[in-house]
Amino acid sequence: MLGFDASDGPQLHAGHPTSLRHTSLRHTRNVLDVRQSIFSIDVEDWFNLSGTGQEPPPSQWDHLESRLEQNFRGLLELLAERSSTATCFFLGYFAKRFPHLVREAAAAGHEIASHSYFHRLAYDMSPAEFYEDALASRHLLEDIAGRPVRGYRAPAFSVTAHTPWFFDKVAEAGYSYDSSVFPARHQTGGLAGGSFEPYAVQTSAGAITEFPITVVPMLGTRLCFFGGGYLRLFPYPVIRTMARHTLDSGRPVVFYIHPREIDPAQPRLPLSLRRRFSCYVNLRSTRAKLDAILREFRVTSFDRYIAHGTWQ
Repeated sequence: MLGFDASDGPQLHAGHPTSLRHTSLRHTRNVLDVRQSIFSIDVEDWFNLSGTGQEPPPSQWDHLESRLEQNFRGLLELLAERSSTATCFFLGYFAKRFPHLVREAAAAGHEIASHSYFHRLAYDMSPAEFYEDALASRHLLEDIAGRPVRGYRAPAFSVTAHTPWFFDKVAEAGYSYDSSVFPARHQTGGLAGGSFEPYAVQTSAGAITEFPITVVPMLGTRLCFFGGGYLRLFPYPVIRTMARHTLDSGRPVVFYIHPREIDPAQPRLPLSLRRRFSCYVNLRSTRAKLDAILREFRVTSFDRYIAHGTWQ
């Protein structure tokens, strides 16, 4: 239904192009309290549904209704109510269209990071195209926010065996950490044998830190419970139990959400039955689940999490 992998090992497959040069950070000295988790928002609109075949091209975005302002501010309000901070991965396009949202998030203490410029999947671009897109997004966000932008997340976790250049280009574009690896099968990518834990990646442009999306090994497979359609699908007691299990194992939980996921009234794209389910299931329950997460778990942004560790 949502696409999972049967591998449950903690490391990338031997010989995998992205299995090179990484070292687990779990045993790094003075790492922040392992009970702390990370909350992130992929700042995009209702029509940015990658891999569905129905996402309109950027040339049409200006002509579509945008619901981003109300939904993103709704998330900021939830965070403020619980005195929590998050990392906001902005598409460059929306940062340029709504620069006040970038400034509002930064003024509220949230981290500003990049989600690419035009929401193109990493494996649909050449290394040079990817680099230019990631660089343009970082420069724009830094100009608007007035602060360095250190984090990157690829649209739809589109890091795969077909993007062996990915980490090199992220580092070359000036980022110091990434959170694009989905360490299980995913409908738009995924690294099925990817590491569960944060790890350092040595690149031609220096070391960066990878924070994989959190998955849990269960019954010979890997399941995600903590973002997107997975968070909307599973009942909150299951999410809570799996989050505590993850924290007990010494890993932070990386929660992620999109502003459209708290908007049951959003327009619908003409999707396949499978994708319609994964994109629109349980929209009415998302806000309550997020409020429960913020109430019961200690969450922060990537930059604050990193600041309490000893790695760069």
